[in-house]
Amino acid sequence: MKIVTWNVNGLRSVLRKKALDWLCIEDADVVCLQEIKAKPEQIPKESINCIGDYYSYWNSAIRPGYSGVLTFCKQALDQVQYGFGIQQFDKEGRLIVSNHSGIWLLNTYFPNGKRDHTRLTYKYEFYAQVLEYCQDLHEKNKNVIITGDFNTAHDEIDLRYPKQNQKTSGFLPEERAWIDKLLNSGFIDAYRNLYPDRIQYTWWTYRLNARERNIGWRLDYFLISRSLLSAVKDVQIRDDVIGSDHCPVILSLDKNSLI
Repeated sequence: MKIVTWNVNGLRSVLRKKALDWLCIEDADVVCLQEIKAKPEQIPKESINCIGDYYSYWNSAIRPGYSGVLTFCKQALDQVQYGFGIQQFDKEGRLIVSNHSGIWLLNTYFPNGKRDHTRLTYKYEFYAQVLEYCQDLHEKNKNVIITGDFNTAHDEIDLRYPKQNQKTSGFLPEERAWIDKLLNSGFIDAYRNLYPDRIQYTWWTYRLNARERNIGWRLDYFLISRSLLSAVKDVQIRDDVIGSDHCPVILSLDKNSLI
C-alpha cells in the first residue's frame, strides 16, 4: 500500500504547472493533498485525469481560495468523515478521515500559528482535538495514520536554522510539545524512525532562493500507530518534485504483514 501526502499550496496552481503528472507514474493507492484552496466545482474532472483513475473526497474551506484537503483513493471508500463536527475547525476544511481496510487515515492540514502568533491558540486547540480523536481510536484498538502538513518542525534536525527560530511559530517549544504528545499517545514518526540522522526538508520559503540553497523545514509527516510499525517498508521525501513550496512524502506499507 502506497500513500502520498503533499501540501500543494493551491490545486489549480499545480494543475496549471502539470505538477501532478508524476503521480500517474507513482501509481499510489491513496493521495492526500492539503491547502488545495479550491472547491470541486472549480476543478474540471478532466484536469485531474493526469494522476490516474481515482475516487475523490473533498473537504474544502468555506472561505474561497483558502485551506482545504482532498483525498484521492484507488478504491471507493465506505467510511469517510469530513472534519470533527466542530464548526470552528470544520469551516476551514482541515480534516478528512477515511477507513482503508482497517487502517484509519487522517488527511490533515494543521493550522499555521502565524508570524505574529495570532493563531497559536487555534492551532493548539486543533492539535488537542486531533489527539483526543486519535486516543479514542487507539482505545478501540484501531490502526491509525496521521498525515499531512503539521506546520511544526519537531526537532532541531528538522530545520536548517533551529537556534535562529526558537521564537518563530512552527518551532516554538509549545508547538513541538504537541508532536511529543502525539508520539507519547502511541504514534511513531515513520520517517524519523527509519532515518534517525538523515537531514531532509519538506518545505522551503519562496524567498531568497531557499529551496535551491536547501534552507528548509520538515513539516510534513506520517505518524503511524505502533501496531503498524512492522508494516512500514519505506518513507520517501520526494524533494525532487517541484510545483509547491512543499514537496511530497510517500509512505509504503506491506499490508500482508498485518494479517
